[in-house]
Amino acid sequence: MNDILLKKYALLLVRTGLNLQQGQILVIQSPIECAPFARMVAEIAFREGAQDVVMNWKDELFSKIRYLNAPEEVFEHFPDWQKEFYLSYVRQGAAFLSIYATDPELMKDVNPQRIFKAERASNTALREYRERLMSNKNTWCIASIPTKAWSRKVFPNLTEEEAEAKLWKAIIKAVRVDNDDPIAAWEKHKNDLKKRVDFLNSYKFRYLHYKNSLGTDLWVELPENHLWLGGSEHTPEGLEFVANLPTEEVFTLPKKTGVNGTVVSSMPLNYNGNLIEGFRLSFKDGKVIDFGAEKGYEVLKNLLETDEGSCYLGEVALVPYDSPIANLGILFFNTLFDENASCHFALGKAYPVCIENGENMDREELKKLGVNDSLIHEDFMIGTRDLEIMGITSAGKEIPVFRNGNFAF
Repeated sequence: MNDILLKKYALLLVRTGLNLQQGQILVIQSPIECAPFARMVAEIAFREGAQDVVMNWKDELFSKIRYLNAPEEVFEHFPDWQKEFYLSYVRQGAAFLSIYATDPELMKDVNPQRIFKAERASNTALREYRERLMSNKNTWCIASIPTKAWSRKVFPNLTEEEAEAKLWKAIIKAVRVDNDDPIAAWEKHKNDLKKRVDFLNSYKFRYLHYKNSLGTDLWVELPENHLWLGGSEHTPEGLEFVANLPTEEVFTLPKKTGVNGTVVSSMPLNYNGNLIEGFRLSFKDGKVIDFGAEKGYEVLKNLLETDEGSCYLGEVALVPYDSPIANLGILFFNTLFDENASCHFALGKAYPVCIENGENMDREELKKLGVNDSLIHEDFMIGTRDLEIMGITSAGKEIPVFRNGNFAF
C-alpha cells in the first residue's frame, strides 16, 4: 500500500474519526503486526496538536500461548495496573483509537471457558471505562488494516501477498480513502445518514417486525423516547466524532423486555478468535430462551451466559443489503466490516445515548426505562436480500422500513 493512501487514511482517523483536539491525549490500541501504521497515526496526531500519544500494543499470538499454558486461575483476575492505565487516561479526557485486525480462528484450539473468564474479568474491571465510551464522554474510533493471518482467511485461494493487497484495496474503498478528499467524502456520507436518522426519529416507532426466508420472524419493541443515531456522534460538550470507520448503519436500542420471536444469523460471527456460524436465537419477553448453532455452539453458550444482560438485546441497527461494503462481495470475518454490510442486532449492553438524556442517567434510571445493561456488547448480522421490516407506530399505523433488504424510503 502506497504511503500517500496510508497517510490519507491516518489523517482521516485523526481528524474525522477522533476529531482530535489541540492538547488532547491519544491512546492507540494496536496489534504489534500493525505497528508501522500505528506509528504513522501517532506522528500525524502529534502534528495535529496532540499533547501525547500512548501506545498499548496487543500480541494475539502471545495471548494464545498464555491461554493454552497458564494456570486456570490467572484468567479470573484483571491486573490492577492495566485497570489503572485505562481509567487514568479516560478520566483525563483522552481520545481512544483501536486498530481491530484479529485472526478470525486463532483461538479455535483454546478452551472457550478460559477466554470467557478472561473477558468477564476484564469487562468487570473496566466497567467505568466502557461506560464512558458508550456514553460518548470520550471520543473514540475503531478502524482496521490488514494482517497476514486475517487476509489469508478472507482470501484463502490467493498468495499471502495477493491476499493482503486485495484486503487493503477493499478497506481503502470501504473507508472512502480512494476519494481525492476523504474528509469531504465523509462529510457528505454523514449528511446522507442523517436523513435516514431524521426519518426514523420522526415516526417514533413502537415496534419493528422483521421477517425473511432464513426463518427470522421477530418483533422488537422500542422504548419511549428512543433515539436513532448514525454517521457521527457527539460528546456532551458537542464534539463530533465517528466511532466506527467504516460505518453504514443507523441504530437505536430495543426495550429490554420487548423482543419476541426468532432471529437467524446471516453471517458468521468472529468472537474472540472463534467463529460462530449458522446460529439462531429465540426470544420471549426480551430474553433468549432457546438457541442453536451449526458451528461454535459452546462459544455462543458462553457468550449468552456472561451475565444477566448478555441474553437480551442492546442494539437494533439498520444497514441496506446494497450498502457499499456489501456490494464489495467480501465476507470479512471482522465485525467492524461485516456489520456494515448487513442489518444486525447486538447482545448485551445498550448505548445510553440512544434514549433521550440517557448519557446523564445512572444504571438504575436507565433500567427503569427498559435499557439493557451487560458486561458485553456483541454485534451479529441478520440482514438478507429478502429482509422485510415493518415499523408500527403507537397509533397502530404500519410504515414499511425495509423492502427486499433495503430501505423503503
